[in-house]
Amino acid sequence: MDDSKMQVIGLCRFSYPALGGFQVEHDTPEARAAFLYDPVRMEERFATFQSLTLPPLLAQTDPDFTLAIVVGDAMPEALLMRLLDLVQDMPQAIVIPRAPGRHRQVMCEVINHVREDRPLPSLQFRMDDDDAVSVTFVQRLREAAGDLGAMLRKHRYIGIDFNQGHIARIGPEGIHAKPTVETLWTPALGMAVAQGASRGIMNFSHAKLGRVMPVVTLPGEDMYIRGHNQFNDSRQKDGIKPVRLPLLDAPGEAAFRQTYNIDADAVRRLYSQDSPCA
Repeated sequence: MDDSKMQVIGLCRFSYPALGGFQVEHDTPEARAAFLYDPVRMEERFATFQSLTLPPLLAQTDPDFTLAIVVGDAMPEALLMRLLDLVQDMPQAIVIPRAPGRHRQVMCEVINHVREDRPLPSLQFRMDDDDAVSVTFVQRLREAAGDLGAMLRKHRYIGIDFNQGHIARIGPEGIHAKPTVETLWTPALGMAVAQGASRGIMNFSHAKLGRVMPVVTLPGEDMYIRGHNQFNDSRQKDGIKPVRLPLLDAPGEAAFRQTYNIDADAVRRLYSQDSPCA
């Protein structure tokens, strides 16, 4: 099976006011939108998206992929223009406005909207707007799918789990981070979806993927960053303690530049006194 002709589709939910899909609940879409578009929260979202999420996507060793960025159709125009400015030099990015709707249903529709009719499986991944993948992620995902051969002919869905990476937090000092190995975390979790299959990566709970399909886990290479910050949806519940993340030293910063194309100096500049993130 020719992996070079498989379409690679990424999906990023950028402050989309979905119905469901959040661990922090709100009574109405309007209440959720007010929470999502809060100026303090949006400054942090843009900071992480600009300095963590985008740099490795812009430097992929295999640039043949599509990134669907889903936003609310009532996103304030100033925020939408700011987002469009950030991705204007990224031909793979498509910003797709959608009205509030059931989370999985809307995300599935978006993926199918950008999915091309090819006689091969599509390779799909999902990420939050404060996460990142390595610069080799698309290449490694495509190579892994190519190695699956006979399995792709037998199964409509196959999970491809790159389980090694980092937890990181950015700020005025630079990058705080530590290595981690976790199974079925959403950053760098891919899925091979058979031609004609109506469901995709957003139709399944990532933590339960191994219950409904084969999953191939690929350790040994740093492939993702799970971003930590004060607005992490999964970290808003009582009793969840912050993770201690040491500040990267010079060798650590160099490794981040090589693996993720993320520059600690650029992070510090973003948080300088002249930056709205300060």
